[in-house]
Amino acid sequence: MNKDSFSFVVYIIHACANKWNMMPSLVYEKLKSVECIERYLVPHYEILHTQGTEYVVDDVKKYLEARGVAI
Repeated sequence: MNKDSFSFVVYIIHACANKWNMMPSLVYEKLKSVECIERYLVPHYEILHTQGTEYVVDDVKKYLEARGVAI
């Protein structure tokens, strides 16, 4: 993970936390539990960082729900 993708992941964790009214640490744990960071956010950084925040947050929610993680 390079500096840009790391900053993006941190930004998305905080955006999700704000949208879902959760602590960022809890969002991180949810993402980590299904490898969302390693298998989705970082590998698709080049495309995702060009999308709007709301779009990415909704996409992350769908990713988690598809893997049985409740929001």
